[in-house]
Amino acid sequence: MAAITASMVAELRAKTDAPMMECKKALTEAEGNFEKAEELLRVKLGNKAGKAASRITAEGVVTAFIDGKGSETVGALLETNCEPDFVTKNDSFLALANAAVQLVARNNPADLAALGALAHSQDGFGPTLEDVRKGLIGKIGENMSIRRFKRFSGSNKLAAYLHGTRIGVIVEFLGDETAAKDTAMHVAAMKPVALTSAEVAPDLVARERSVATAKADEDRKLAEAAGKPVQTPEIVARRIEGGVQKFLKEVSLFNQPFVKNDKQTVEQMLKTAGTSVKGFTLYVVGEGIEKKVGDFAAEVAAQVAAAKQAA
Repeated sequence: MAAITASMVAELRAKTDAPMMECKKALTEAEGNFEKAEELLRVKLGNKAGKAASRITAEGVVTAFIDGKGSETVGALLETNCEPDFVTKNDSFLALANAAVQLVARNNPADLAALGALAHSQDGFGPTLEDVRKGLIGKIGENMSIRRFKRFSGSNKLAAYLHGTRIGVIVEFLGDETAAKDTAMHVAAMKPVALTSAEVAPDLVARERSVATAKADEDRKLAEAAGKPVQTPEIVARRIEGGVQKFLKEVSLFNQPFVKNDKQTVEQMLKTAGTSVKGFTLYVVGEGIEKKVGDFAAEVAAQVAAAKQAA
């Protein structure tokens, strides 16, 4: 069995807001698996344990770029990570992130390696984007990396919204630009995972059904222990399915109440504006990863040494 350390318990508590002892019990039962431990906490504590699970601890910025001057609209969304957080205020780091997203839009690189090989000079470093990144690591003395990007092109229009530097959205649409920008802002605030309920990933649906089933079983055990009536299997099944359907509405864009007017859904707002949204992409800095305390001394020392040799 995996050893459950105090730091593991503290990390799970920071993500879920659950009591320390509950976090320790969940990690023990899950044998150190954080994702499984979060599910166990949701079963025992309900949605409260999941509300803080989206907190992101990695640092960096999201940048967006749209160019509609040519024959077709092109754009890009890109995440650049760094350690520690103060690097996100560094002008050279921000210039690198903004240059990278423009290079993606204009050159359509196949992957991160191809992006790094594109021509770019900055702060005396170059001739490629990767050379600039490595040079800035030596200059600033902190790590930085380009994590992911997505390029957009075609007949659809594009609308972007940046919430500070940590959340970025690009919406693909036809119709009114104001409605599209409002939709992008809504996506940043409410973080849907799909356009419609039918498009929610099957693994997310299965996970939610598993949690709802486990929660119903936990409630049954509590009722039996307290000598209270136990719901029939039919009622339990309806309750589970009702919970899944509620989840699907909460995470699908078109079904969500519009943030600027919760009397109508996003779908109703778009219909009124004569606008159709074809897709959206949401980047949250560090989403899906945890901050790792690493030793970048070797890489920094190497870059400093290289800079001295070049001089």
